[in-house]
Amino acid sequence: MLTFEWIIGLLLAAVALSALARRIKVPYPTFLALGGVLLTLLPWAPTWALEPKLALALFVAPVLLDAAFDTSLRDLRNNWLPVSTLVVVAVGVTTAAVAVVAHWLRPDMPWAVAIALGAIVAPPDAAAATAILRQVSLPYRIQKILEGESLLNDATSLLIYRVAVGLVTAEHMKIREFVPSITIALVGSLAAGYLFAQVWMMITRRITEAPSAIITQFGGTFMVWIVAEHLGLSGILTIIAYAITIARTAPARTSARLRVSSYAVWETVVFVLNVLAFMLIGLQLRPIWSELDAEVRWKYCSFAAAILAVVILARILWVMPYGALLRTLKARHWLPAHVVDAVPTLKRGFIVSWCGMRGIVTLAAAFALPEWFPYRDLILLTAFAVVLGSLVIQGLTLRPLILALNFADDDPVGREAAHARSVAFRAALDEIDADPSEEAEILRLEYRAVLVRAESDPDGGLFSRELPADPLRRRAIAAARQALLKLRRTETIGDDAFHLVEEELDRAELSVEA
Repeated sequence: MLTFEWIIGLLLAAVALSALARRIKVPYPTFLALGGVLLTLLPWAPTWALEPKLALALFVAPVLLDAAFDTSLRDLRNNWLPVSTLVVVAVGVTTAAVAVVAHWLRPDMPWAVAIALGAIVAPPDAAAATAILRQVSLPYRIQKILEGESLLNDATSLLIYRVAVGLVTAEHMKIREFVPSITIALVGSLAAGYLFAQVWMMITRRITEAPSAIITQFGGTFMVWIVAEHLGLSGILTIIAYAITIARTAPARTSARLRVSSYAVWETVVFVLNVLAFMLIGLQLRPIWSELDAEVRWKYCSFAAAILAVVILARILWVMPYGALLRTLKARHWLPAHVVDAVPTLKRGFIVSWCGMRGIVTLAAAFALPEWFPYRDLILLTAFAVVLGSLVIQGLTLRPLILALNFADDDPVGREAAHARSVAFRAALDEIDADPSEEAEILRLEYRAVLVRAESDPDGGLFSRELPADPLRRRAIAAARQALLKLRRTETIGDDAFHLVEEELDRAELSVEA
């Protein structure tokens, strides 16, 4: 009963902290991290243990699928150069820098352990950056670069993490012995994710009841991760391929009622998982902290502070020279035409370099270390310190910094959404154009009026009031939805505009059903 009471109390406290975070416009993971610190200091807090092998599947798989589902392949292709350099080079530089400093500070720490620590703290978190970026006006390209990085850098860092932990487990093995298995895992993971998605969609095609469908969504996510891990594949890449494949086909076969329900549940679950991650690591650090004497505490804190500084500086020292190099090449006309648009300005490069808050993936990877892993206690404390420090230092200063730099954005999502509304409404009008009934004429007049409003007001929604049940309206909305799907399929609009207008059509469909 005590455990249940603690869980309820902590969830309610997390809701209050997230509300406070929204009010003062800071990322809610910052307050969750501070709450984890308080749990570490409470002598009467319970001691809960989490099976290490469960951590990545429980915390990373759903969060990653939620992010991958909304990822735009078009935007990833358009920003492949900055995204790939952040995903591969920035993560590699950060991992290497952390490993060197960790081994320098603790010479008895094996290199494989130091590399594992570097891989744990290397990937920035999507939730913290997104919470800030939604509150300010930031150029669309920067948002897409950061979202693409946060989705894919987990795969890079956890791949390095997996190799490092494997080297510690089998000390006689060399890195070159992992190369063939890594190559197979990379290719096999992408293929397996696509195949799992195709099979799962066939299995769940007839499930239309919201509770059953949502449960199977979560069950499928965990099953894909578990099967991928048992096959020796990358759970991260498998989930990404699985989610992106489903995202391209699910909107056409999912009802509005089911989609609205599942989106709400997924958003809630992602929040709860963030709460649990910070709560559990705070409770797991409490006995570690209490058993350390004052001198060892100081050494651990000094080590963690040094790693935090390296993590922040390594990103800046990669992103800023990279931007300067591209600007120099652009000035000398040495860049291909399709790369010129990707060259960051000084202001944009600095913002990207400062969006390095760590979060749930770092905590989950630290959790997942085996109980016997060398320096596990130090790594757990350091990982939490990096998450807390980056969320406080960068999370609290990012919004004022963006406002001070005074970015201007031409709102490409708004333009694409306005175009999508116009096309969707014209398709709705064409669908009922041949109907000679009086009801159809009334509906045509109404839709023409809304079409005029949609074309004159780019921020206006499609449907703004409740609509009576009407077969004609259902036909019109279905035609509008097909037109919207075609716009996305041909990449006339991106996923952000698609989901925005899709939500408006869902509200209209639910109003008709009511």
